[in-house]
Amino acid sequence: MDSSTMIIYVISDSIGETGELIAKSSVKQFESYNYEIKRYPYHNSIEQIEPILEEASKNKKSLIVYTNVVQKTRDFIEEKAKALNLHTVDVMGGPMDQLEDILGYPPLREPGLIRRLDDNYFKKVEAIEFAVKYDDGKDPRGAKKADICLVGISRTSKTPLSMYLANKLYKVANIPLVPEVPVPSEVYEKDVKRVIGLTCNPEKLISIREERLKSLGLSGSAKYANIERIKEELRYSQQIMDELGCIVIDVSTKAIEETAEIIIDYMENMEKNF
Repeated sequence: MDSSTMIIYVISDSIGETGELIAKSSVKQFESYNYEIKRYPYHNSIEQIEPILEEASKNKKSLIVYTNVVQKTRDFIEEKAKALNLHTVDVMGGPMDQLEDILGYPPLREPGLIRRLDDNYFKKVEAIEFAVKYDDGKDPRGAKKADICLVGISRTSKTPLSMYLANKLYKVANIPLVPEVPVPSEVYEKDVKRVIGLTCNPEKLISIREERLKSLGLSGSAKYANIERIKEELRYSQQIMDELGCIVIDVSTKAIEETAEIIIDYMENMEKNF
């Protein structure tokens, strides 16, 4: 290797992305200077890290960038680096010290917390994509795959509930109940504990459906917002829900968040008991 090449050793108790990004961003400020980054993920013991520091000490142009949070490891890196006359960048130290001063209590010092947050982020994206794919009965096969299957007539908050619950990491499919359309067999084959019926009083549904028609530039006198039609749909949906034996939630006076919390509580209790 060319002796003029800067070697940056990125040591991390997680995957090391943050340290590598900071190293690259910093060295890029020095135009076309030759550099190499060596990343050492999941290195948190003295036995793992000591040989890296020994190797770095053999090159005059070495920099140690570390993102470790366990205090014993951090102390070792600083003491050993000082003994070997190595330059170090403690990525996490400064921000954690300042936050401790402001908040008045020490950090958790648990490696990989940001990665756990990232995992939740990807699970959330997956759940949202699932909700979109299996919205409004587009593909009834989703009922079988879903953590939760919502059933109800039009405008009983199935779609917004699906999206809200997706943000809580639940994969949700929703199936509209329409008297003229047979209920997909997948709904009957679903574990009934994971099927949730939604209902609403006729007066509330009329106002919601009339507003929906207005937003589409259609007449409020359409069958969709007719009181007798709505009552027929509600009777039909109640019949289906009785056949399924699922729990039923009346959403007439509830915000999406309230209904979602009822469903989440129900799911958590159900999963504890089974």
